[in-house]
Amino acid sequence: MVNIVNQNTFRADPLIDDVLEQARKLQPLIREHAAKGEDERRVVQPVIDAMTRAGLFKIATPRRYGGLESSMKSMLDLSAIVGEADGGTSWIVTLSNVCAWLTSLFPVSAQDEVFGKNPDAKVSGVLTPSATSRRVDGGFIVNGKWFYNSGSWHADWAVLGLPVVNEAGEAVDQGLALFSCKELKLEETWFVAGMSSSGSNCLIAENVFVPDHRIMSVPAAIQGDYPTERKEEEALYRSAFVPLLALVLVGPQLGMGRAALNFVLSKAPNKPVSYTFFNSQAQSTAFQLQVAEAALLIDTAHLHAYRAAADIDNAAIAGRYPDAMIRARVRADTGLVAEKITRAIDILLFAHGSGGFANTSPLQRIWRDSAVAARHAVALPQVGYEVYGKALLGVKEQITPLI
Repeated sequence: MVNIVNQNTFRADPLIDDVLEQARKLQPLIREHAAKGEDERRVVQPVIDAMTRAGLFKIATPRRYGGLESSMKSMLDLSAIVGEADGGTSWIVTLSNVCAWLTSLFPVSAQDEVFGKNPDAKVSGVLTPSATSRRVDGGFIVNGKWFYNSGSWHADWAVLGLPVVNEAGEAVDQGLALFSCKELKLEETWFVAGMSSSGSNCLIAENVFVPDHRIMSVPAAIQGDYPTERKEEEALYRSAFVPLLALVLVGPQLGMGRAALNFVLSKAPNKPVSYTFFNSQAQSTAFQLQVAEAALLIDTAHLHAYRAAADIDNAAIAGRYPDAMIRARVRADTGLVAEKITRAIDILLFAHGSGGFANTSPLQRIWRDSAVAARHAVALPQVGYEVYGKALLGVKEQITPLI
């Protein structure tokens, strides 16, 4: 197996190391069920159960609830390890964990409702405020639909965007609200070419009451103002809002890139280059150049991903919020990772040959899953580059508040 560079600048934690090792041990099980998960448009329950027992959904949950309360770097590590086995499964782990992190930014009274009653609670989420709300005594009555809730089949709670209005019905803020999934309906809408097993369906609220303590202001959060009362002693929940939410999205990409490269390299010695005199791809200079380029692109993606993770983690540990330039650079780093990995996988498919598109080949699923994940709106390369370019040039008018 090829070793891809990984900047490890943080002190090891035996609890986290153990969960990462458990994730590696689960890779054969995850691979075994990857095709079935894709067919059924959800990660199969035996895999969910095994990952739950191994603690894979607790890496961003506070330790006071039995979680690992780790770091941005560890979240990337875990997502990449699972992504080596299956992209869709990694996406579930990634989004559930980052939504657990989001939940941990709410007041402790809200956290208690989620994790206090069920330490293994899983959370899905959508930031888009695609809902209506009405102010009532103690909270809001909410109606709405939220699309692309990854892990919707397995979620116990959901953190969803909504407009915050006053008594007159005027929007005064944008919020995130915690809903029990028992109060929501699920509509199957996830019929896609890749990431099929992520189960990113639509959740629907019909006249659901959400109390005030389960609502958080998004504009305040973007500036690092979180309602949790435990921010002083819990560094992870001081992490920069948008940078963390963006960077986690490319954790699965790191694993899929590694998996594609190792698969192609493993087949090369015994696979001929069709319609040439080469009995082994490994003998071909053209093939050697292709895999070298792909490996370097994957290396580059790792370097940028872990540079960005260090930016987030070091600021959180120091108790300072990253400035706008650093936050803009993380958006650009995120896009660059998506771009480099998808480019590397394309090169590897050319190098490997058309056999990579056979239904029996894991390479075609990696290609489709990576391509779909790279199109997530918060990971789009050109958006991230423009955000960073404007910051570098001192242009005040940005294209998004998500920085």
